[in-house]
Amino acid sequence: MAFIFDLDGVIVDTAKYHYLAWHQLADRLGIPFNKADNERLKGVSRVQSLELLLSLGGRRISAAEKQQYLEEKNRQYLSFVHKMTTDEILPGVPALLDFLDANHIRYALGSASKNAALILQKVGLYERFSAIVDGNEVAQAKPAPEVFLLGAQKLKVQAQDCVVVEDAIAGVEAARAAGMKCIGIGDKEVLGKADIVFKEMADIDINYIKNLINND
Repeated sequence: MAFIFDLDGVIVDTAKYHYLAWHQLADRLGIPFNKADNERLKGVSRVQSLELLLSLGGRRISAAEKQQYLEEKNRQYLSFVHKMTTDEILPGVPALLDFLDANHIRYALGSASKNAALILQKVGLYERFSAIVDGNEVAQAKPAPEVFLLGAQKLKVQAQDCVVVEDAIAGVEAARAAGMKCIGIGDKEVLGKADIVFKEMADIDINYIKNLINND
């Protein structure tokens, strides 16, 4: 058995930084943008996020302008990322990783973020992951299962032997499409397709994890 973790909302909370960066871009484009709109961008690629933002304002722009805005958003986002520290690791994460390490369970990161490796380095977790799959390596973003299937491949395990930990609808759908078990982090009403849902990472029941391992 192996685990594959999403990054944002699971290991760290960079959603606030994405929101600030997208909000600044939306202001520049004259597009109303709020936190409810931002929820639609969770778990999807940067390019798809821009398309969703443009659709909110009914805007059409050239490919060159899209590239310019994508780079601008990423620069703003990275300005926040470079200030991240170990304090930004979400409660419950260190204890879960310690438990997996103690039981010789390997784990990977499966994220749409193209900055995933940098973020893990900033918060001191990079060396702990056996594999990292991010937006630089996949052609199809979640809910396509590619990111998780590649994670399983890097971990050298079968898809059915993987447990995905996700906080986004698109991520849960990707895990199910990959034939993997899925632990949802967030609202049960939203993430109902997951095998089990915990409100926060700190709420994950270690006994549930033990049962998964023992029944593998």
